[in-house]
Amino acid sequence: KMMLTLLHIPPLPINSPSSPPPRRRRCPPPMAAFASAPQQSKPLVLGCGAVSVDYLATVASFPNPDDKIRSLALKVEGGGNAGNALTGAARLGLSPRIISKASNDALGKSILKELQDDGVDTSYMTVADGGNSPFTYIIVDNQTKTRTCIHTPGYPPMKPEELTKENLFAALHGVEMVYFDVRLHETALLVAEEASQRKIPILVDAEKKREGLDDLLNFASYVVCSAKFPQAWTGASSTPVALVHMLLRLPNLKFVIVTRGEKGCLMLERSMTDASETEETDVEDLLESLEQKVDLSSSMAKCVASKSNLRISADGVGSMSGRLIMGTAEDIPSEELIDTTGAGDAFIGAVLYGKHTTS
Repeated sequence: KMMLTLLHIPPLPINSPSSPPPRRRRCPPPMAAFASAPQQSKPLVLGCGAVSVDYLATVASFPNPDDKIRSLALKVEGGGNAGNALTGAARLGLSPRIISKASNDALGKSILKELQDDGVDTSYMTVADGGNSPFTYIIVDNQTKTRTCIHTPGYPPMKPEELTKENLFAALHGVEMVYFDVRLHETALLVAEEASQRKIPILVDAEKKREGLDDLLNFASYVVCSAKFPQAWTGASSTPVALVHMLLRLPNLKFVIVTRGEKGCLMLERSMTDASETEETDVEDLLESLEQKVDLSSSMAKCVASKSNLRISADGVGSMSGRLIMGTAEDIPSEELIDTTGAGDAFIGAVLYGKHTTS
C-alpha cells in the first residue's frame, strides 16, 4: 500500500512581496567572530560543490505516514553545502570563489544573486540554458529541533568538460585553500589534481560515503567529518580509534575533525616531528583524560588539548605522532534553538577562516 503524507504550506513564492527576502541561513559559529573578522585582509579560498534553494517548512512534529498537517512557518533561503560554507567564510572575512552549476531559471538567478550579495564570487559557476536548478524541501521538527531534507538535484548535471582549463587556472589563481563538499565529484577531482600540483592545501567535507570521496580524500590536507563517518569509513570500534585509522590510511592528512553535535568536536592532528621513541598513549584513554579536565559547571564552549607530539595508539590499528584536541559545545537553552540546518556547513566555514588566522 502506498502511504502519503500531505504537508500544507502557506503559499509564499520566492519573489512574493508578502514573503521575507531569501536569506542564507544564519551560521552557528559565534556571532562575535563574524563581527570581529578583519576586513582589511581578504584571503582567497575556492570551493567546489553544491548550491541550491531551500524551502524550510517548520512543523510542530514530524508527520506520520498518511498524515495531513500544516506548517507553522516557511522560509525560502539559499542552501547547498558549498554555498553555505562559503557564505560563512565570506562573513568571517575571507574572499571565497565557487565552482558549481545552476540553470538560468528563477531559482538559479536567486542562488547567484544571494551568493554575490554575501560576497561569494560566482564568476566560475556554470549557468545552463534550460533545465532546473537544485532545490531542497526541508521539514524542520519543532519538537526535536531536527530536520529532514528532500533534495532535487539540478538538471542537466555538471560535466567536467564544462570547466575549461582557462577557467580552472583562473579560479585557482592566488587561492590559499580549496574546499570540496564531494558533490560534482568528477569536476572536483580535476580541481583537486590541479590544486595538488600547485601545492594548495585541500579541505574535504566527509559528511557521508559518496561517489568520488575516496579519490578526493587522497588529496586532502584536512578533513572535517560528520559524527558517524569515521567509523562508517574505517569500520573501527570507536570514533577515537577511527581517527587514528584515518591519519594512518591517509598520509597527506594533517588533521581530521569530527563534529559531534551537542558534544562538540574532536580533532586529531599529526605532528611535524616523529615521536616514535616516546611511550605510546592509547587514544581512548587520552580522550577520557581530556573529558575529565572539562568544567561541567560552565555552559561556555571550551577547548582542551593533550600534550603535543605524543605517540598515540589504537589497538589493532597502529600508532602515530600527534595530539588530540577536544572542543565542547556551548550549552544553549532549548528555547533558543531553531534547527540544525546548515550547522555542519557553518562549522566548515569557520574552519576555513581558522586555518587562515593560524597559518
